[in-house]
Amino acid sequence: MQNDVVIIGGGIVGLASAWNILKQNPGLKVAILEKEAQLAAHQTGHNSGVIHSGIYYKPGSLKAQNCIGGYHMLLDFCREHGIMFDLCGKLIVATDAWELPLLDNLYKRGLENRLDKISMVEQERLKEFEPHMRGIRAIHVPYTGIIDYTDVSLKLAELIEQMGGRIYTSQQAKDIRVKTDGVEVVTDYGVHSAKLMVNCAGLYCDKIAEMAGEKPDTRIIPFRGEYFMLKPEKRGLVRNLIYPVPDPNFPFLGVHFTRMIDGGIEAGPNAVFAFKREGYEKADVDLVELFESLTWPGFQKVATKFWKTGMGEFYRSFSKTAFTKALQKFIPEVQEDDLVPAEAGVRAQACDRTGGLLDDFKIIENNRAIHILNAPSPAATSSLSIGQTIASLTLKHL
Repeated sequence: MQNDVVIIGGGIVGLASAWNILKQNPGLKVAILEKEAQLAAHQTGHNSGVIHSGIYYKPGSLKAQNCIGGYHMLLDFCREHGIMFDLCGKLIVATDAWELPLLDNLYKRGLENRLDKISMVEQERLKEFEPHMRGIRAIHVPYTGIIDYTDVSLKLAELIEQMGGRIYTSQQAKDIRVKTDGVEVVTDYGVHSAKLMVNCAGLYCDKIAEMAGEKPDTRIIPFRGEYFMLKPEKRGLVRNLIYPVPDPNFPFLGVHFTRMIDGGIEAGPNAVFAFKREGYEKADVDLVELFESLTWPGFQKVATKFWKTGMGEFYRSFSKTAFTKALQKFIPEVQEDDLVPAEAGVRAQACDRTGGLLDDFKIIENNRAIHILNAPSPAATSSLSIGQTIASLTLKHL
């Protein structure tokens, strides 16, 4: 099967890339290979469905640029195609005095990212936003919204096929042969040839890069995020989104409350090291993948640095009481019996050899392949902008 471009990975970034490639050059032959039977099966379909504003990210970084640009592109796309979303806003809440300087810095960063509608909310006004919440100060971020990213992905797939693109599910890349005039991706169902390959394989992006002859200096370390849902009769405890002040040294946002687009209230996640790249359950273990993670020099340095934080995350993973206590920091009325276990997600966290947990996007390219080696949250919010960037890189090589 001869193509101009073959994309490995049918998540929202791979789909957005294909859509943008076809928009920029409708005559190209583009194919997407997805190893699962359905699209958006992993990170895209397991996230909490938040439309992020870009307030957290270093001004001028690829992460900030893609999030803020992608935010507006996403909203325009949803309005054009009738996809439901709600810009309900969120609060980033300080509950202890030591968090106030961090909150002030975050507010300044938001203004530097041109989010001029954010506002600081003092303690006496917090109940106006969240009547059941405790805190001493918060940033109100009206840009934040909620959505179902699987809906966005399926619409992108529909448009791609209308534009002549081809989508193949249940086709896992088993081998990649890079040649002087192109690349061949071997699956159980045949060989897909192309002038250029784009690697959007998420949790396995480093493995695909290695298969294509690269020696990436990063490795994907999987972190499972575990969630609970509030029982329907307790949904009134939370109106919209409530987030903690993030730890600037740790690339996770902490346990929070999120109203879902279907009306449910999600609580979580923690962030526990997963023993398998697609380890959605506590009992999921892949000994080869676990060994690869544990022997990666960068992960060993991360574990040494953050072992106390990691142990706290594991403790909350096995103790509903501890998880509830973390939530009560914001909503004291929440009780253990109010929480029902929900579906977990796994985040593909890129880690370099020196122990750096990559916070920004990482892309490497050559004449035959483009590899997206880190597309961290908010990749879903940023997806249309990332896809535009990948499309430009792709067309440069064709």
